[in-house]
Amino acid sequence: MKKEETLDHQIKATWHAISRMYNQQAAKYGGTMSVGYVLLNISTENGASATKIAPQMGLESRSLTRILKSMEEKGLIYRAPDPNDKRGVLVFLTDSGIEMKNRARETVLRFNEVTRESIPAKKLDVFFEVLKSINGIIEKNNIYESVANH
Repeated sequence: MKKEETLDHQIKATWHAISRMYNQQAAKYGGTMSVGYVLLNISTENGASATKIAPQMGLESRSLTRILKSMEEKGLIYRAPDPNDKRGVLVFLTDSGIEMKNRARETVLRFNEVTRESIPAKKLDVFFEVLKSINGIIEKNNIYESVANH
């Protein structure tokens, strides 16, 4: 099987193309795709628990810590103690953070709008169904058990 025929190659190549596109757009405003995703995961009104952002994004805590530090230095966020849990920290958006979050949201919505205009809904339904199935296969976490027993 050629690498171009494997599922993982196609998914990864597509994700890299999307990532490059988002990073090019974010760079126009001094951001990155990662910063945009973090901003989109912080409630404009209520902020977000720092410990809950990483799992929502599929990131390691260390990676998120670096991103948050950078975002704080750029004036996009600020941190405050969680009034409900003194051990916790909440992350809030500054006015600049809200502005950049809105740009990130517009960028994501525009990509989805153009994609939905270009690909028939029935094909997208099948696409989402296939991705859901692949995730289900992976979540079962026993793909290689039968191979190991042979």
